Amino acid sequence: MSQSPAPPDGPTGVSVVVIAYNDAELVGDAVRSALAQGPAVTEVVAVDDRSSDGTAAVLDQLATTEPRLRVVRRTDNSGGCGTPRNDGIAAATAPYVMFLDSDDVLPPGAVRALLDAAREHGTDVTVGRAVRRELPEGRDVQWQPGLYREAAVYESPEAGPGLLHDTLCVNKLYRRAFLTDHQIRFPDGRFTYEDFVFTARVYAAGPRVAVVPELVYVWHVRRAAAQVSISLARKDVANWQARIAAHAQAVAAFGAADRKALAAACRTKFVDYDLCLYLRELRVRDADYRAQWWRLTRAYLADFAPAELAAAAAPARWLAQVVLAADAPRDLDRLSQLAADPARLIPPYAGTAAGPVWADDLADVPLEGLTALPADRLPVTVDATLLAGRRGILKLRVHELYGRLAATGVPTGADIEFVPRGGGESALTVTAALRPGAEGFTGQAPVMLAALAAAGGHGTQIWDLRVRLNTASGPGAHTTLRARAAGLRRTAVPASRYGVLLVQPYRTSSGSLAVRLAPGVQGALGVVGGKLRRLARTARSRRR
Repeated sequence: MSQSPAPPDGPTGVSVVVIAYNDAELVGDAVRSALAQGPAVTEVVAVDDRSSDGTAAVLDQLATTEPRLRVVRRTDNSGGCGTPRNDGIAAATAPYVMFLDSDDVLPPGAVRALLDAAREHGTDVTVGRAVRRELPEGRDVQWQPGLYREAAVYESPEAGPGLLHDTLCVNKLYRRAFLTDHQIRFPDGRFTYEDFVFTARVYAAGPRVAVVPELVYVWHVRRAAAQVSISLARKDVANWQARIAAHAQAVAAFGAADRKALAAACRTKFVDYDLCLYLRELRVRDADYRAQWWRLTRAYLADFAPAELAAAAAPARWLAQVVLAADAPRDLDRLSQLAADPARLIPPYAGTAAGPVWADDLADVPLEGLTALPADRLPVTVDATLLAGRRGILKLRVHELYGRLAATGVPTGADIEFVPRGGGESALTVTAALRPGAEGFTGQAPVMLAALAAAGGHGTQIWDLRVRLNTASGPGAHTTLRARAAGLRRTAVPASRYGVLLVQPYRTSSGSLAVRLAPGVQGALGVVGGKLRRLARTARSRRR
């Protein structure tokens, strides 16, 4: 490993460590976003993990004009993210250090917001808000938004156990001496989910932590990339196995430091977040994946203490109990929809004299805590069918949930919002009056599809649907609509503005109803042509 000499003047701010491997097209943007932070950034330490493309040349060229950029060149590829970050810590000279991946960026003012809070409160770790930016759409998804609504200072991680839900290392500023004094480093080599272990090691050392509400990191998500990030590469069961292994090491770090409360909270977080994340997708995996995933998960959860499972939120703890109770995969559609955000508990609804249970043949899995959930947290299921025509009709069926809807406020109506997939405010809201029916409530609302298309502008549009139930006493449950198969067909609707409007209601991966609109003849032809091209590609792949 070789590196350029350190700057002659003493550092006063932050060393931003940028790690890169075969990312010549993007690493320049990452480095420039760090340098653009101004004098708060003393230096940018860019670690090239023995790239085989033009990454090294891009960094070298930038270094010729940027005196704050120092390039560290590894002589061999580490196979992971941990080793180059460790190299960056070793090369850093500023009192504070933070990390940046080569395909992400720091938003303006990020480092200043973190540094000012760290100095004001004398904290070892300072944490800020991050977003996952879906590209190329540019839609931002808040990462763990509940943690960053307001500023806070915690004397220790035990005072803010919710911090354990944020396992990222990149939206945090670390006092470098704290990392050095406690010998905190990332796992070396080819290690998946190294963030989990590093973050646990940091919190196990008992830092004082400050939280700032400012946006400090933009995590780029490129789902169509040839090589997706680890967090998206979940189609191989080895990814889940690696996640379990990393989580186990995180728990062990807390145990070794005798921070039993944090070890327990870390296990509970696994149920609340990690388990739900993978269960959402389990129904679309093949039988071999499902069987292996189920076996791995049952074996891991079996070591959790009953109190750690019970501390998880309903309905996440119900999911864990179903997996533990069943020796083979079952009820995958129900599990996936209950694991979704927002959660939906779909029929059938079984019960005993003691109360609601998962199923008649799993009566030993009680839906404990259901009767205590407030109206806005009930996992309500609202079925929907969109019938397209000159005047569309949206038909609803709200399933009663063990009498909880009636107990928290009988639904009298529903407001349905059409929200653009790319982000933004709802463009259309329709209201349906609800009336009691068999095992729930039913209603329907007109939908002016041409007006919706006009609000979306030109080209093909995708709209997600959200529903808020209304009661005599105020707002009730807020959820998405479950798509019913009966209404999922493409329809060409006459429209005076476009001549024709192609309407395609469809079921998303989470089972929710969404609608694709293609205004005009060209738009309709584009959708049909796209389907034909996909069918042709499928046919070619089968012939191979």
